[in-house]
This record gives sequence, C-alpha cells and structure tokens, in this order.
Amino acid sequence: MFLNLWHTIFFDPVYNILVFFIDVVPGGDIGLAIVFTTIVVKTVLLPLSMKAAHTQRAMRLIEPELKRIQEKYKDKREELAKHMMELYKKAGVNPFSSILLLFIQIPIIIALYFSVARGGGVHLPEINTAILYSFIPNPETASMLFLGAVDMAAKSFPIALIAGLSQYVLMKMSLPPLKPREKDATPNFKDDFSRSMQIQMKYGMPIIIFVIGYTISAAIALYFAVSNIFGIAQEYVVRKRHPHVLPEELEKQI
Repeated sequence: MFLNLWHTIFFDPVYNILVFFIDVVPGGDIGLAIVFTTIVVKTVLLPLSMKAAHTQRAMRLIEPELKRIQEKYKDKREELAKHMMELYKKAGVNPFSSILLLFIQIPIIIALYFSVARGGGVHLPEINTAILYSFIPNPETASMLFLGAVDMAAKSFPIALIAGLSQYVLMKMSLPPLKPREKDATPNFKDDFSRSMQIQMKYGMPIIIFVIGYTISAAIALYFAVSNIFGIAQEYVVRKRHPHVLPEELEKQI
C-alpha cells in the first residue's frame, strides 16, 4: 500500500515530468531534461520553501529572547510555555511549521532524486513506459550527452565540483553566522553541540554532495547543482523581499 501511494503521489508524477522534458528538449538531451525537471519541482515547492525559510530566519532572530525566557522561567514550566508561545505569536511564527513543511518536501525531493538515479526502474536513457501517463509520449530519442559534451552516465568532476561549491554557498547563506565564544563563559553542552553541528553542516555537507555527485554519475551531480543554485536564488529573494522578518516593535525589543 505504501509503495503504491509513493508511486501514485510522488514518484510517477516526477518521473513523467522528466520524460516529458526528454521528449521536448532538443535531441532528447537528458541533462537539459534534468535541469528543467528540477526547476519545475523546486518551483512547485517554492511556497513551502519560502515559508520555511522565513520561519527559520525569524526563529534565529528571536533566539536570544527565547534563551532569556528559558533561563528566567526554567523552574516554572507553565510560565515558560506561556511566555514562549507569546513570543512566537508576536514574531508571527509557528516553530513546528518548518518541520511540517520539511516533511512535505522530502518525499518529492526523494522522488526527483530517484527519477534521475534509477530512471523509473530502468537506467536512463531507457524509459519505463509502464509508468508513463497516457498523455506523456515515449521520447523518440534520448541522449545522455548534456549539451552534446558531458556524458550524464559517467563521472564529471566539474559538475560535481559545482554541486559541492553551490552547496557550501547555500549552507553559508542559510545557516546563522557562528557566534564567537564569550570569554570566561561556562562550557555548555547544548551550545557546543549546536556549534559543532553547524560547522559540520557548513563544511561537511558540501564535501558529501561532491563525493556523491562524483561517485554516482554526472546526472546526480547536475541535479544537486541545479537544486542548490535554485536554493541560493530563493534565499537571496527571501532576504531582498523580506528584509524585516519580525514586526518592527518586536525587532526593537530584541
């Protein structure tokens, strides 16, 4: 049942979009089809992604005030919960919304990944016609040469490098800057753990993306690169369109 739902709701639609683009792009260029499919899927997810990005920025901004409340009411759970909810309300954020939005996005992103990596149960450039919709034609030609130069089935160091570097830029833009350790500050496991995780995300993820992109195929590297570049553009737009994440009164207080 789960597998049927997975195919019906997530995988089959994404795979059909990919095949559609293979059919319409010049020469059945699978690389171009991956680019356009990634852009379409990310665009569909854009409202959710924008909302999640906005919430994350707001949560980062209210973090100092949140810590102050937690410290002040650490022995009074009811008071703590009350003041935290008041702060969230003033900031206009729901701390659980970004988690929900993330869970909605994950299956779609995984479907996109497997459409590129597995090609619907057969390896591209072969097309699995069994899961094509009736209105999606089976492409007459499908070429693994991206722009007539890069074999999508082979490894590509340049594309993998672009994927890794773009992942680093995206991490740098989306993660808050590391705060310098306060002099004579008491060691705090929570803060140290958070700091360690942030460093690993910022520097470790780009390396992982590069290794995966280079090890598997240029097709996967291209998917990562396009997805990251889209994310960078999204982060830029969010910052430009919403420079003031919090209500002005709350910003002044914080």
